[in-house]
Amino acid sequence: MQVLPAGPGALLAALEDAADVPVLYADLRRDLPTIQGCRDVVPGARTVLLDGLEDLEAARTYLAAWTPSARSAGGEPRVVELPTTYDGEDLDDVARRWEMTRAEVVATHTGTEFTVAFVGFSPGFAYCTGLPAELAVPRLDRPRPRVPAGSVGLAGEYAGVYPSASPGGWRLLGRTSATLWDASREEPALLTPGTRVRFTES
Repeated sequence: MQVLPAGPGALLAALEDAADVPVLYADLRRDLPTIQGCRDVVPGARTVLLDGLEDLEAARTYLAAWTPSARSAGGEPRVVELPTTYDGEDLDDVARRWEMTRAEVVATHTGTEFTVAFVGFSPGFAYCTGLPAELAVPRLDRPRPRVPAGSVGLAGEYAGVYPSASPGGWRLLGRTSATLWDASREEPALLTPGTRVRFTES
C-alpha cells in the first residue's frame, strides 16, 4: 500500500489489489473512532481517501499496520439480490465476445457473486467486481445519449446498474425494477461499498 498526502487533513491509500479496497473501507468505517477527526472515507477503484483528519500520523500508523488478513473483523457483508430481465440491447454482442450462447451469458452473470468496490458517476451507481478478467468487455465506442434507469450493464471489469436515466457507454444485458437510489430512505443508495450483489433472472 502507498499512502499519499491529499491536501490538508487528507490521505490517499493506494492499493495494488482492487479486491482489498472494500475490505479497507469496511475496516476504516468500523475503526473511525480510533482515527481522530476523520470526517469521511471514500473508496475508489484502487484507492481509499481519508478526509478531515485532525491527526495525520495516527492515520498513517493505522494504514501502515493494516493487512487484508484482518478482513474477518469486519463481520458478514450485506447481500442484495437484484431480479433482472435479460433482454438488453448488447446481450448478443456480449455473447459473441464471451463465445457463449445468450443463456450461457445469463447463467454466468447470475452465477457470479459481485462485490461493490466503489460508487461514482451518478448517485447510487455502484461499480461491482467479481467477473474473471478474461470476461472484461470494452465500453461502447459511442455512448448512448440516454440509458433507462434500472439498466444492467458491463464495462471493463465491472458490472453495474444505472440508478437513473442518463447517458452511458456500458454494454446492456438487461434491466431490474429495483430502486438503486432513493433520497427519502435513511440510506439512499441500495448498493454501498462492500455489499455483495447477486443478479437473479426474472
